[in-house]
Amino acid sequence: MWVYDEEKELMITKDVTFVPGLYKIFDEILVNAADNKQRDEKMNTIKITIDKVHNQISVWNNGKGIPVVEHKEEKMYVPTMIFGHLLTSSNYNDFEKKVTGGRNGYGAKLCNIFSTKFTVETSSCEYKRSFRQSWQKNMSLTKEPTIRDSVGEDFTCVTFSPDLSKFHMEELDDDIIDIMKRRAYDIAASSKGVRVILNGKKLPVKNFRDYINLFLKDKYDENDQPLKVVYYDSNPRWQVAVTLSDKGFQQASFVNSIATTKVRVRV
Repeated sequence: MWVYDEEKELMITKDVTFVPGLYKIFDEILVNAADNKQRDEKMNTIKITIDKVHNQISVWNNGKGIPVVEHKEEKMYVPTMIFGHLLTSSNYNDFEKKVTGGRNGYGAKLCNIFSTKFTVETSSCEYKRSFRQSWQKNMSLTKEPTIRDSVGEDFTCVTFSPDLSKFHMEELDDDIIDIMKRRAYDIAASSKGVRVILNGKKLPVKNFRDYINLFLKDKYDENDQPLKVVYYDSNPRWQVAVTLSDKGFQQASFVNSIATTKVRVRV
């Protein structure tokens, strides 16, 4: 897979070993944060923290907060319903054209189920309240949420400790961390107007073109000239780039912030 080499400051291909389930629960939380940009044009920041030592991951965004209000039918706070109860969602219309990556509300709940601890925090200026609730032992234990008056701007933060035993792992190893970090760069590339901060460092990717350059750095053609790229920004929803490859056909692509790494194209 493509991963980011921090020393060379470019993307490289590397053989990696990882558990898809662990990657997926992280990606669900990350895509949820990116989706919030579609709901709130003012959102401009995503912060991702990966703490290997303490086995803890957090994803924060400053988009519009989750409504801190009780759901009329479910009789529970909306954040509790979204993150801590199965079979509760509003995204079931298969015929609706979607510009977000989330579907049916299962992703965040599965992250909760496959974590030893899972915490959601959000603040909503619209409802003038902030919310915090934690679950433990694979979503089996929780307490009533803490509700306070909102302070400052809207935000949502999800922090979780993956249950590594469920994935037959003892720690977050270098391969899975490399893949998670690469996804941070993906989100920076595919979320216009959003700066991504990874472990306290602002990523040098402001747009898709910056992202492309990470693949082309130190790459030369048969005439020892820097590789050129054909780049086309057709509309707010589509950007395409083509350049020479040294290993046959390769591609990196995204749909609604989701990495479509398994796409196959006949040429």
